[in-house]
Amino acid sequence: MSIYKCTLADSRQLAIFNKQLIEDEKHDNTMTIDELEKRMIEFISGDYNAYFYRDHGAMVGYALVKASSNPKYLRQFFIYREYRRKGYGKTFFTELLKELGERTIDIEVLSWNKTGIRFWENLGFLPRSICMRYHRD
Repeated sequence: MSIYKCTLADSRQLAIFNKQLIEDEKHDNTMTIDELEKRMIEFISGDYNAYFYRDHGAMVGYALVKASSNPKYLRQFFIYREYRRKGYGKTFFTELLKELGERTIDIEVLSWNKTGIRFWENLGFLPRSICMRYHRD
C-alpha cells in the first residue's frame, strides 16, 4: 500500500472521484466533472495537497488536505466503493497522518451522512462544533 501525492496532471481523475464522493454523501453540490476539475486545479495550485492511495497498484481512494491550516483540514476523504468495509479507510487515514507528520486534523461531515459519522467516530474523532445553514426560498 502506498500514498502518492497528486500533481495538476491528476486533476481530472480527482474530479471524477470527487463526483462519486458527492453522490455517495448525497451532497447538494451540482458541479459537473469539468467544474470539479477546475476547482481541483485551484485547490492543488493553492493551499491544498491531494493524495491517491493505492494497494498493489490499484487505486483505493483519495484525500484532499488543506496544508496551510493549523491543524490541517481534511476536506475530502474517499474510499472507492469496492474497497469499503475492508479496512482500507482506517489504514489510509493512519498512513495519511504519518505522511503529513500530524497527530491532529480537522474534518467536517454532513449531518445526514450517518455512515461517514460512524466511520470517523470509530477512528476516534469527537464532535467539536456544529455548522448550520439557513435557506429560505
